[in-house]
Formats: sequence, structure tokens, C-alpha cells
Amino acid sequence: MQDDTIPIRSLFISDLHLGTKGSQAAALLEFLRIYEPDTIYLVGDIVDGWRLKSVWHWPQAHNDVVQKLLRKVRKGCRLIYIPGNHDEFMRDYVGSNFGGIEIMEEAIHEGADGRRALVLHGDKFDVVVRHMRWLALLGDTAYDFALYLNRHVSRARRAMGLPYWSFSAWSKSRVKSAVNFIGAFRDAVVNEARRHQVDTIICGHIHQAAIETMDGVRYMNCGDWVESCTAIIETFDGRYELVHGHGNNSVVVKSETERVLIPAA
Repeated sequence: MQDDTIPIRSLFISDLHLGTKGSQAAALLEFLRIYEPDTIYLVGDIVDGWRLKSVWHWPQAHNDVVQKLLRKVRKGCRLIYIPGNHDEFMRDYVGSNFGGIEIMEEAIHEGADGRRALVLHGDKFDVVVRHMRWLALLGDTAYDFALYLNRHVSRARRAMGLPYWSFSAWSKSRVKSAVNFIGAFRDAVVNEARRHQVDTIICGHIHQAAIETMDGVRYMNCGDWVESCTAIIETFDGRYELVHGHGNNSVVVKSETERVLIPAA
């Protein structure tokens, strides 16, 4: 382990969407160089099979992320892969172990403090994905277009000296708030936590990073590595933190108290 790495108990990351132009693979690679977890949970939509079926896009940075994860496994890290809807082809291999990578439909994670967390992607609570696949695919195309516009907006704002602002996140929030989708999703996954009699639920899918308590259940969403570049970490004392990868090896941690683990360069 390198001297400048931070040992942690667990790392939860989701929605990498490797295989798409929107994937922030380079930022993720820098992030993975910072932490040395005992266990990594890949919480779905790691590889975007939907997009790769239509257009093959696999630059070196995407391959580097895969190789970095495999190196962590070889060094003794436990890696659990929970497929999502975009990498649903991996669900055919649930129960298998490929070179130390465990494929699971969902998992129960026992924290350092003894409290249990249900870990799943969350697409089974999205009625659009489950019952109206054609509409989900249409929405996915529109989202890709929003990300394309976002790249141009970001470039223009940088040229004017303005801070980063995500057009795609703004537009997605406007649409989903109109139909109350995010609130309904959170309610559904919290109810699933109660059904499993666990204290915590950790998921992804909606690209909306969060740590909050809802009616006594801890709801945690990893976010994504397309827009927010966020993950959930568990420290050895059982504390969960929402971590934002911010380039140049800087990491901002947000929880009950906000602090910076590694100052920005």
C-alpha cells in the first residue's frame, strides 16, 4: 500500500457507465488511487451494455479502471459486483466468482458497528425500467444528449471563469421533481430495508447522491461517475461518508460535518 493512500473498511460505487462518452473514468481512476478498502461493492451500471450494443466506445481510461479494480482484488481486497439494469447481462452469472469477483443480486453488509445494510442497485423499484423498457431507452438517449450539451456548457463557463454547473443534472432534477420520481424511489427502497429488517439501505440507479435518515432507516445513494463523481465510504469506526472525487487527487467528504481529507492541489 502506498504511503499516501487512505485505508478504509468499505467502498461503495455505482453507475460508472464504462463504455459511454459521459463516463468520468479518469476522475474515478484518480479516486481509486487514494483509497485502499478492505471491501469494494460495485453497486450496478458499472459497464453500460445498453450503449455498447449500439456504439462501441472503450478508451484506455475505461480499461485502466477495470485493471485498477483487478489489482486491488489481487492485493486482497474483496470485490462484490451487484449488476444494475445497464449491465443486466451480468445477472446471468449471479452466484459466480470470477477471479475473486463475487457476483450477487443484492448483498447484506454488516458494518463495523454491527448494523446491517442492504446493498442493491435499485432499478427494480423503477417502474419505467421494469415495465416500459422502450421508454427507458428513449430516456437514456435524451440523457446522453443532455450530457453532450453539458460538455459544451462547461467548456464555455470555464472560458468565462465561472464555476462548474451541470446542465444535465439541472434538467434531470427539473423533470424528476415534476413527477416526484426521486421521492417515490427513496420511499420504495426504504420500505425494502424494513422488509429485510436492516438499519440501512445502500443503492445507486438514480444518479442522486445522498446520505440521510428516513423514518429511522439510513438511506444512502452512491451517486454516479457521470456527473457527481461520488461514492460512499465506511471508515473502520463504522462511520459512513459521502465522498466527492474532485480531480488533482482532492477528495471532499460530506456527512454530519463537512471536512476535507486531502487538500485540493
